[in-house]
Order: sequence, then C-alpha cells, then structure tokens
Amino acid sequence: MTYFKTHNFSVLFFVFLILFLASVSAWKKDEFRNCNQTPFCSRARSRKPNSCSLIAVDVSIFDGDLVGKLVPKNTPPKGEQNPDSNGDDSDHGSQDPASNPLLLRISAYQDGILRLKIDEDPSLNPPKRRFELPSVIVPEFLEKKLWLQRFSEEKIDGDSGFSSLVVVYLGNGYEAVLRKDPFEVFVREKNGGKRVISLNSHGLFDFEQLRVKKEGDNWEENFRGHTDTRPYGPQSISFDVSFHGADYVYGIPEHATSLALKPTRGPEIDFSEPYRLFNLDVFEYLHESPFGLYGSIPFMLSHGKEHGTTGFFWLNAAEMQIDVLGAGWDAGESRLSLPSDQKRIDTLWMGEAGVIDAFFFVGPGPKDVVRQYVSVTGMPAMPQLFATAYHQCRWNYRDEEDVYHVDSKFDEHDIPYDVLWLDIEHTDGKKYFTWDRVLFPNPEEMQNKLAAKGRRMVTIVDPHIKRDDSYYIHKEASDKGHYVKDASGKDYDGWCWPGSSSYLDMLSPEVREWWADKFSYKNYVGSTSSLYIWNDMNEPSVFNGPEVTMPRDALHIGGVEHREIHNAYGYYFHMGTASGLEKRGEGKDRPFVLSRAFFAGSQRYGAIWTGDNTAEWEHLRVSVPMVLSMGLTGIIFSGADVGGFFGNPEPELLVRWYQLGAYYPFFRAHAHHDTKRREPWLFGERNTALMRDAIHNRYMLLPYFYTLFREANTTGVPVMRPLWMEFPADEAAFNNDEAFMVGNSILVQGVYSERAKHASVYLPGGQSWYDMRSGTAYKGGMTHKLEVSEESVPAFQKAGTIIPRKDRYRRSSTQMVHDPYTLVIALNSSQSAEGELYVDDGKSFEFQRGAFIHRRFIFSNGKLTSLNVAPVGNDGRLFTSDCVIERIILLGYPSRPKGALIEASNKEVEMEMGPLRPKGSGAASVLTIRKPNVRISDDWSIRIL
Repeated sequence: MTYFKTHNFSVLFFVFLILFLASVSAWKKDEFRNCNQTPFCSRARSRKPNSCSLIAVDVSIFDGDLVGKLVPKNTPPKGEQNPDSNGDDSDHGSQDPASNPLLLRISAYQDGILRLKIDEDPSLNPPKRRFELPSVIVPEFLEKKLWLQRFSEEKIDGDSGFSSLVVVYLGNGYEAVLRKDPFEVFVREKNGGKRVISLNSHGLFDFEQLRVKKEGDNWEENFRGHTDTRPYGPQSISFDVSFHGADYVYGIPEHATSLALKPTRGPEIDFSEPYRLFNLDVFEYLHESPFGLYGSIPFMLSHGKEHGTTGFFWLNAAEMQIDVLGAGWDAGESRLSLPSDQKRIDTLWMGEAGVIDAFFFVGPGPKDVVRQYVSVTGMPAMPQLFATAYHQCRWNYRDEEDVYHVDSKFDEHDIPYDVLWLDIEHTDGKKYFTWDRVLFPNPEEMQNKLAAKGRRMVTIVDPHIKRDDSYYIHKEASDKGHYVKDASGKDYDGWCWPGSSSYLDMLSPEVREWWADKFSYKNYVGSTSSLYIWNDMNEPSVFNGPEVTMPRDALHIGGVEHREIHNAYGYYFHMGTASGLEKRGEGKDRPFVLSRAFFAGSQRYGAIWTGDNTAEWEHLRVSVPMVLSMGLTGIIFSGADVGGFFGNPEPELLVRWYQLGAYYPFFRAHAHHDTKRREPWLFGERNTALMRDAIHNRYMLLPYFYTLFREANTTGVPVMRPLWMEFPADEAAFNNDEAFMVGNSILVQGVYSERAKHASVYLPGGQSWYDMRSGTAYKGGMTHKLEVSEESVPAFQKAGTIIPRKDRYRRSSTQMVHDPYTLVIALNSSQSAEGELYVDDGKSFEFQRGAFIHRRFIFSNGKLTSLNVAPVGNDGRLFTSDCVIERIILLGYPSRPKGALIEASNKEVEMEMGPLRPKGSGAASVLTIRKPNVRISDDWSIRIL
C-alpha cells in the first residue's frame, strides 16, 4: 500500500510537472498580471496631477529629526465621495475622507543623504502595524545620523495665498526642504536654490490606510483561479519623484531592457506597462520588456550633463510598479513650473504595501551616488579568488564518471576552469543536503580529487523542502514550526521540483540560524571545505502558485503577510545560506553563494546571475545592460549564463558569448538539460581554440579583476561599468549600453550579430585607446568603424592606465598564485599612466585585519614607481608574497630606449620588442622591459634610459 501511494504520487507529480513545463517553457504573458489586472497599479495610474490634498502640520524638531503630520487640507462633507476615489469603494476601499494623520519624519545623514519616513500613527490603533523591512540597512549607517538642531522657514507664493517652506541643512552644499501646503519634499542646492530631487511635486501622493473590515466589504482579488483574501484591505502607496537636471534614468533591476530606462507613459508613447518589481520565476524571458524578473532593487539613478548624478531608493519589499513619465505626460496640469531650459525626468512609484522609507542621494558624481547607496545597504562582499575565475555548469552532470570526464577534458584541451557545478539531479529525490548514492557514491573523494588541482564544486540548495517525514530537514522544520503558513495558519504546501513542498520562513532570524547550521560537515554529509552553494528558485518559485510564486496572503513570523516581504524572500534565504558557509568555516573562509533572486543588500552575501536566458543573439545583447544595471545598484558580482540556458547556440554565437562573458564579473557557462552538450571542445578544433583563448583572456586578467573586486568591496563602485560612470560629461556615452568599461582601464564592445565583419565602437574621452590584441592606438572622443575578426570582441586599454596581468596559463587560479606578474602601461599624451594591484590570500577574512598588499604604480617623466597605498599602520607582515614582476610592457612610448635601470639596486635590465599577449597568439610586438624581477610587495622605481 505504501508503494502504491508513493507510486501514485510520483505519477501525479510527473503529469503535473509535464503540464507545468509545457505551460511555462516559453514566455506566456497571460500567466502574469499586468497593471490593469493589478488594482493598486491601475488606481495609481488613473490619478491626475494635484490629486493629493495633504498638507504638513505640527512641524518641529524631535530626537534630531524634522517631524510633522500629513492631514487632508479640505475634508469633504459626509456622504460626498472623496475626489481621490474612483468611486468603487467596495472593491478597493479607497481611503476614508476622515483618515487619520500620517506621521512624517525627515532625517539627515553624513555624505548628503536624506531619509524620509511616512507611516500611519500607531498610537491611533490601526488594525496592524505596517511592515518595515529588517536587516537591510547596515548598523554603521545609522551611526552617521546628523542630529538636526533647528530649521528655518521661508514664505513663497502658493496656489492659494502664501505657503511655508521648512528648510534644514543637509550638508555637502545641499538643503532639504519640506513644503507644507501643498505637501512636497525636495533637495536643493544651497547656493542658487536649484532643485535636485523632489517628491510629490506633481501631487500624485496617495497612502491607503489600513481599515477594519466591515460587513459588505469585498477586498478579495482573483487572478487565474487564485484568490487573495487581502484581510487588511487595500494598503498601497504611490507618489511621484522628479529628477531635476537629468537626461536619463537608470537602475531598478531586474528587467531585460536597455540601460537607460525608456518612458512608459506620455503623449507620444504607445501603451506600455510600468517597470514591474516583483520577483518571479520567468522561463525564457523576453529580451525587451519592462516585466519584472527574478530580483528587485527599488533604487533609481539619474544622470545628466546639467547636474550630474542623483539617486532615489525606496526600502520596500512589496510589489512595485514604476512609470518613467515622458515629456508632456501631465498635459500641463502639474503645478510644478520650472525654467524651460532646465531638464527634468518625472517618475511614478507605486507599491502594494509597506511604509515610505525613502533615501535621496545627491551625488553629484556617479561614483558618489553608488557610494552613498551602499553606505545604506552595505558594501559588496569580497569574493574568494577562485570565484572570479571561470565556472562550468550544466543541468546536470550525470554522475561521478561524467564529472571526472569533463574535468579531464579541460586538462586535455588546455582550458583552465575553477568550479564544476551540480544541479538538482545530484540529490536523493530532490532532497537538499543529500546525494544520490547510486550516481554519486563517493562525493567527498570526488571533491578532493578536484581540489587537488585547485578546483572547487558547487551544489544547488533551493528553498522548497520536500514534504517527506523520512527527510530530516522537513521533519525538523515541521516540528519546530519553521515553515511559512498559509492564510489559515497551516504550513504552506506548494509544488516545486520535489513535488509537495513547504518553504522555510527566512524572515525569522531563528530560522536563518537553524538553516545555517545545516551546512556544517556533520549535517551536510558528503560535503567538504571545497564545496560551495547555489541558491536557485528563491523568488520563491511555486509551480502551482499564483504567477508561479507564493500567495500574497501567506503568513510569516509576526503575522507579516507575504505581500509585504515577497521581494526580499530570496535575500533572506541568500543571507542564511552565506551565514551557514561562514559558520562551517568557523569564520575563516569567505562564503561563495550564487543566488537567482535578489534585493537591496544582496551584494553583501554573494553573486547573482540573470536567470534563465536563451541562446539567441538578442539575449547576448541584453545581458550587457542587465549586468550594468545590477552593478549600478550594488550587485557588483553578476553575469549571464554564457551560451544561453535554453536552446542550442550556433558555434558562432557561443564563441561570441565566451568572448564577451570573459569580461562579466561572474563568468559561468550553464545549460538546460534538454540542450545538447556544449563544453568548449565539442564544436571543432577552431571553435575550441577560440573559446580557449577567451577563457585564457579572463585568467590573464585575474589580477586586474581581483583588484577591481577589492575596489568594489571598499567603495561600492562596480567592476563592470557604463561608459558614463567613467566619462560623466560625455553625452554620447549616456545611453550607450552596447559597450562597457571593466574598471577604469578597459573598454569592451560586444559583437551582437552573426557573421559580423565590422563594429562601430565609440571611444570616449580626449585620450587615445590601445587595442588589447594589436596595441594599435585609436583616438578618443569619436566613433570608429572597425573590422572585427572571429578571434575576439573589440577591447581597448585607456591611455593613462596600468593593468596587472598573469601570463602563465595553469589549470586553475589556485595554481597561478605564485606566478609572476606583467604590467601593461598605456601612456597618455603626457607620457604618464597609473594603475593599482591588490593581493591577499584569496580566501580568508584576514584581509579585514590588514593582511594584504595594495600597490599603486605611477609612470611619469620616464620613471615607473611602485608605492604602498595600504592604510597607514597596516602591518605588512600579516601577508607577504615573493611574487615578482617579470615583464613591463610600454604602449605609446615615443622612441626605442637603450634599457632601463632599477634605481634601488642600480641594476640595468634589458628592453626589447616582445609579444603583447602571451604564447605568441598573433599579437603585435611591443616595447618590453624583460625580467626586472622586482617584488610586488616592495617600494621600487625603474627609470627608462
């Protein structure tokens, strides 16, 4: 009988799974809600400018903040409809005209950051406390609060008589201003009064307060057979935000669309959906769409020649929809009147629930805004060195024999790699922390054999837990009450890969702590210190749920509805997993965890990838703005599946993807189990050589990439950057997302069409750019039509920079640790250049104690100098290296010198013409200092004779 039940269950699940995959294996927009089918979105979009009647009263300084209340200016007589309502109170419960005052709080922080909080008054006993997201803002940010002591008032002409402006000094030459009537908050320059960012300038603010359900109220929402009970009724928030002096806006990932966000509403814009932020498991997503994908970060940046860069961040994990409003959207109805020569981009932010907890970042530069944002949400984690190298993945490597075969083939074809990945089929019946002992009978031995070559493994651990009483994870979670509950209070039961599954309540710190313990060697039997983790399906994905996710009325700890936490569910799962690996290593080993879902702050816990893309040229093309958008919003360690997850790429597409993907911060090939095998040696000798060369290119540049990851770890500045981040005054760069910068030194232009013979490459700035394969110099500040070959995508080193490399090819990055370095010096018109090198042990947290080497190389007046830029007092004995520099390449030097002199030792070294790239791979001959053999850890100088 037990067998019969189990067999029937397996058959039913198999049938369900086939039907599910058939229904979502390609994009079907009717599976997901649009704005018209989302009541809070359609209500907010229907509002007209100046609909908000709120004014600010009782404004004062309290506890170092500017506080006040928002109340309606004119309350309509009883029985009359609120003008903000669309008349259908029975459905959406529009805010009562006699609604309670809202509490407003404005805080100032160091570095010119303004924080605005608006919430219901808890002392007036609302039906429940509105949810505020914990553990996203880092504690050290709260210590940077500026305690306001006073404010000033200004009188201005208002719509009806005089209005009052309450002004506080924000710092860095900016002021925060609260306009009382009508209510508005904005930041302006102290000198001149130019606005920078403003909220509710167009009167679109709306805050649906919680109500007690009365007889006859119908708050339920239905979509494709799923019912959302909405026990607390409508609770949405919407408001307009204006970016002054802006030419473009960027950010708010994740969407498969252009880097510069296109307008979604306006008189000359065809009907478009808003940009949706709602984490979903989307199969084969469209490559040009505002539809939300796997992650959500409600942080938008603006950039323009007039002001520079600004940013706005709304800390809220409920579903959001964001309109970018095109010129003339308000048909002249808005009260905001500005000089015609001052540019502005207006946006409309709509959220289903939560509170307003918003941050204004004044910049003024792109890197300033990014730094200000990560000061709130946390600096990106410093990855281990191996994680910055190449990863090989597939759903699924079948068994240990397959693993050993793939591993040996990389060696046979002289292709380095660092990590081999195992997908869900490695487990015992989709039960995570287990192994299929038929297919993987000796997992520890398998990992140790790879580790002997300096290689690691990654296994997948998803959030859905198989409901099987013989499975210890499920039994413990069930007994301890660790699962998310359904609306009735029972453990939520949804369907995913294992069949019937429940989902851990990762909002609970206790559950996260319990989860972290599961990664110990004792609990995760068969794991070793060289095994790391992949969190997939953590949006969360629920095959039979509404929109393939968890119902919004599911319940978390403290009665928090899933609608309030949804976009952060994967963030907390990522957090718990990273904590587990850190505990496993007793705090000595940096975790590596890849996550598909993400939220603000995910940069603190590991890497992200762009999800289930497709083997199409368009998906190669859109991967660039997707990765750039994530980088701008803190997610500096990201990449797309090289080759496309779905489909079978033609060899040319696969080669071009490797050539571009070698510059992604996260470089991994991955494929669906229904695709043909596509390891680099399966496409003929020539294509193998091209993919090998692309992977070698990444390994050669690992010292440069690792240095950039350290820069990101200390400043938040992304590894992969839009051109305008490095050239903020160059208008031609503002909407260019076909090319990108890697750090401040390398520009990469992708090739996005088959059989391409030419590429148009815009090289910004006034200095030259050197082709990284030929050494040829090209003039900056113009577009070049260049011939492209099958060998590479166009990549250039900026004049005035120095790039560190390692030119000896090994099996893995671990085996390169003691190899010597090469410096490539690209001289500018002043015959000068600068660059940096950061080195630590590549694995531990000792770098936080000062165990690292950080050098700055400066070439000027014919001399190359190495300077220590580690903090004063850094104990250089904590980390040492015997590595030396064996080659120094000079690009753009005007003559052929006789030699070079190492000044400290008075040793003369040879200069000759040598290859720009190692192993004579067709590269040009360039001026080279041979074997100076100066240590990377020492101060030294080398003078050209």
